[in-house]
Amino acid sequence: MPKAIITGITGQDGSYLAELLLSKGYDVWGLVRRSSSFNTARIDHLYQDPHHREVKLRLVYGDLNDSTSLANVLEEVKPDEVYNLGAQSHVRVSFDIPEYTGEISGMGSVRLLEAIRRQNLKTRFYQASSSELFGKVHEVPQKETTPFHPRSPYAAAKAYAYYITLNYREAYGMFAVNGILFNHESPRRGETFVTRKITRGATRIKVGLQDKLYMGNLESKRDWGFAGDYVEGMWRMLQTQEPDDFVLATGETHSVREFAEKVFASLDLDYKQYVEYDAKYERPAEVDLLLGDYAKAKTKLGWEPKVSFDGLVKMMVDADLVLAKEEKALADHKELVRQGQQ
Repeated sequence: MPKAIITGITGQDGSYLAELLLSKGYDVWGLVRRSSSFNTARIDHLYQDPHHREVKLRLVYGDLNDSTSLANVLEEVKPDEVYNLGAQSHVRVSFDIPEYTGEISGMGSVRLLEAIRRQNLKTRFYQASSSELFGKVHEVPQKETTPFHPRSPYAAAKAYAYYITLNYREAYGMFAVNGILFNHESPRRGETFVTRKITRGATRIKVGLQDKLYMGNLESKRDWGFAGDYVEGMWRMLQTQEPDDFVLATGETHSVREFAEKVFASLDLDYKQYVEYDAKYERPAEVDLLLGDYAKAKTKLGWEPKVSFDGLVKMMVDADLVLAKEEKALADHKELVRQGQQ
């Protein structure tokens, strides 16, 4: 049974990747930070096996900011594969906490790589890179050979992580790869990320829980895919004969405005009546256009996206509409109780 460690297992990508690896018979270890409360909602269902078989998922404490904890986990598990998905991953927030972003999203990668090297493990290493590396784009579409031009502390940290992964591959012969993933979303996306912010806001407006949705730049264009498709690409990168770096994308770009328009229209609402501009959501340096070319991944990995843009919108709206209706029912119940107590 192959063993894998996933950092960031409680996040969107980590939860989908854990599902995929478990379905393939892996023994999965998830790295989680010790805190006063658990944030495992995205993976709790993995412990509820309908066939009553033992689910090979274990959570272990560790922190990308602490090399000793990483070395201890690697020594205990001796994994066949490590997927480094952990990060301070919010681009806008990275402008507010640039040092912490660099420590986790950048230095966290070298701490893992160095621990693998020092223990002489034959571990295959996946580094979660980002289309934000391209930033102020030098060509359209962007592919593996497109020059980087980071436009945020997050992207700068990811650039370091990219190059240190490449360096360990070339210097020490390690099987270390970068997956340059364009934006990938799902119903499990964090609610502060723009797509989920829109689907959550629109569905709450639909059921009467809020009146307006405040947004920043609506003209930014992104290449949006489904996170569940992208984790399969991560896995495929570690199954190749030779390590290499790959772009995963859909080859389509859509503006934030178009995403919002589609979401509201699917709820029979006009986004212009509800979406208002707020400058605080603007980035100090914007990334205007991201559009990926995944031809290399298609040719060498046999990978391509399955969920369309419209399918992604529908998936997220349907899930958040259920959530909004449940939230509304709870709010109505509390109001009835309050009135009954008067």
